[in-house]
Amino acid sequence: MKFFSSQHEFEYSWEEVSTNNWRKYCPWNHKADHVIAVDTLSRSLDRDTGILRTERLITCKQSAPQWLTTFLGSTDTSLVYEISYVNPASRTVTMCSQNLTWSELISVQETVSYKPHAENSGKTIFEQKAKIIALCGGWQKIRNSIEEATVERFKVNAVRGRDGFERVLAISREAFAEQRRMQGAV
Repeated sequence: MKFFSSQHEFEYSWEEVSTNNWRKYCPWNHKADHVIAVDTLSRSLDRDTGILRTERLITCKQSAPQWLTTFLGSTDTSLVYEISYVNPASRTVTMCSQNLTWSELISVQETVSYKPHAENSGKTIFEQKAKIIALCGGWQKIRNSIEEATVERFKVNAVRGRDGFERVLAISREAFAEQRRMQGAV
């Protein structure tokens, strides 16, 4: 079992980040071209707590070596199941995801959260944690190698993901500012 964690400060308010979270995989994000589709499976609002709960299925292009996909008999796409919670009272967005593809070989459980910066309302704290467990039988050395390679990939993808989301946030801020200017001119 291996763990990955990272933290980042976005120079955007929690309102901007939580709203744009739903645009994370849009065409503005040039770093997420591996995401083929994002399907919302269900969405519900708890009337007592105000928490919005969303279940999504994310389809991605695999970047695994061809020999591995052939060996495992899989396709060039992978599926990830995600549940997210937006809590307006505590001003948090929490997303939990689990790989569905190759889940008999490896388990990747990721939790991401966005919270307002404690001292600066114009910033948002992003925390990312993942637990990676190779489930394949055999030698511990093989399992360790699979887990270590997955953690290294997570590190690279985490930077790409943050960079892409930064771009989405910047374009969104610019687009909404333009819209406000146009409405003010009317």
